[in-house]
Amino acid sequence: MMEVNDKLRLGAEDIYAGELTALAEGDSRPRPENWRMSPQAVVTYLLGGKAPDGTAISAKYVGNRRLIETAVVTLATDRALLLLGLPGTAKSWVSEHLAAAVSGSSQRMIQCTAGTDENQIRYGWNYALLLAKGPSQEALVKTPLTRAMEEGTILRLEELTRMGSDVQDTLITVLSEKTLPIPELDSAIDARRGFNVIATANNRDKGVNDLSSALKRRFNVVVLPSPATLEEEAGIVLKRVMEIGTNLSLPPIRPADQELLRIVTIFRELRDGRTLNGKTKLKTSSGSLSTAEAISVGVSAWASAAHFGDGMVDADAVASNVVGAVVKDPVQDTIALEEYLESVVRTREGWDDLYRAIREVL
Repeated sequence: MMEVNDKLRLGAEDIYAGELTALAEGDSRPRPENWRMSPQAVVTYLLGGKAPDGTAISAKYVGNRRLIETAVVTLATDRALLLLGLPGTAKSWVSEHLAAAVSGSSQRMIQCTAGTDENQIRYGWNYALLLAKGPSQEALVKTPLTRAMEEGTILRLEELTRMGSDVQDTLITVLSEKTLPIPELDSAIDARRGFNVIATANNRDKGVNDLSSALKRRFNVVVLPSPATLEEEAGIVLKRVMEIGTNLSLPPIRPADQELLRIVTIFRELRDGRTLNGKTKLKTSSGSLSTAEAISVGVSAWASAAHFGDGMVDADAVASNVVGAVVKDPVQDTIALEEYLESVVRTREGWDDLYRAIREVL
């Protein structure tokens, strides 16, 4: 049987179990029914601080405090929460940690896709029992939604707009009436207090389906923005790269702060279509070049430096990973990257090594 620490990725409730316990045990403030801690403690868990017993609480999200407070308050009401934003703005990350803090588990989740149907959202049937005995509670196959309703916990819906609009609308009754009718049994599943829904969505990727006006009204929307400054984004990338690399047990490396800053700078400039000082306009990449992608490039550069380099993340370790992230369209993105190399990287002080390394890859 696989040990917990052998898993490639643990849930938030496992990774931060100590912090969650410290906050919950020392929390004397009022908490909604079936919540593990008060709304104030949930915000502390997300944004960082100290538990009542002095335990340090790490920041899970770096950004506007008011947005997180609004998200937490929404979950304490009868309104569902929709986290909206561009790819890579930590929507899923925030959703996972909110569920872990409120319900103690982030595992009640449905990954929405174009192939998701009503049975995967509402309930299904064990067809062998259905044919043998007809519709019955025994033959009913429950989904994460029905379990969350029965237990009074948080349900996560990842990439809600990936589902077809007709399937999305099966949520309307659940969100408005807090009940799920089962016509075949002439009964219904009524949600316990503590039940709510956190959905994530973005409108940048192709293949999304707009939410109906009826469904939109059931959600309180919180828009998570991209990091406002280079320094803020670089801090997020550094923190997450170190956490992920450590969790993957990558060999130790020497400090990589400067190379990660260069990765973030490249991504911001190509994403915005201009240099940081605003003096040079640039062609944009077809990809999102999000903070999440910068983190991925940083982790890959760490692995390259640790396994095939001298233990230092340098231009050679960064170059191929940057090219792989930027060049999604072999024609359009290559042109944009080459223009950026010649007009910006080649003339930027201290970037000669990165210019040569990326040129070798291209």
